[in-house]
Amino acid sequence: IHLIFHPIFLFRFWYCRFARTSSLLIAMVLFILCVKADLDGVETLSLIKNTNLCFSVRNPQSDETREKIVFDPSEALEQDDGDREPPHHFKLKWEGSKKFSTLIALDEEAVKSAFKKLKKKKKGRGGGEVDVPRDVTSDDSGDYVPVFAMECRGMEPYAFHPLGNEFRVVSEGGAVFDEDVDLSDGDWAEYDEENDAAVGVNEFESKIIAV
Repeated sequence: IHLIFHPIFLFRFWYCRFARTSSLLIAMVLFILCVKADLDGVETLSLIKNTNLCFSVRNPQSDETREKIVFDPSEALEQDDGDREPPHHFKLKWEGSKKFSTLIALDEEAVKSAFKKLKKKKKGRGGGEVDVPRDVTSDDSGDYVPVFAMECRGMEPYAFHPLGNEFRVVSEGGAVFDEDVDLSDGDWAEYDEENDAAVGVNEFESKIIAV
């Protein structure tokens, strides 16, 4: 009758609850940033991989958030010799947590490897497919396109915030614009002098998908 109050029973109960919570926190999840826009006179819109990117993230176990964290996907953080975590580009500690939550920006090879593992894991399960990140082209105008991939442990990116220097535009005439392509307000316009043509990116939107 009093088994439920027995110390051993209570220890096992709370240990199992803690173990389940900890396993969720350490699970690595693949997230894909997708963007869409109406392209005017633009051949490609691409994300520059060696400049700062800005996201808002949340704790998957609570309502705690961290707004507008910034990291460089081309530079991993320095780590101590005894650090067991794989190289990562951003880390934080949530309130009450003893371990860091980490974010890893994936390069082209890492993305392909991650997608290969996912296909094996989800084989036969059905569901929607997400493509490997690529440039947005004129044929994609108005459709969401995956442009960036990251693996996160213990955090969920939920919003992307353009800073004004992370996109590169190539016009239909071949002119390259890779400075001050500011999409923070959703629109950007410039003039291709060599080809006497206006170029623009309008109604820019983004979303983040957990794969």
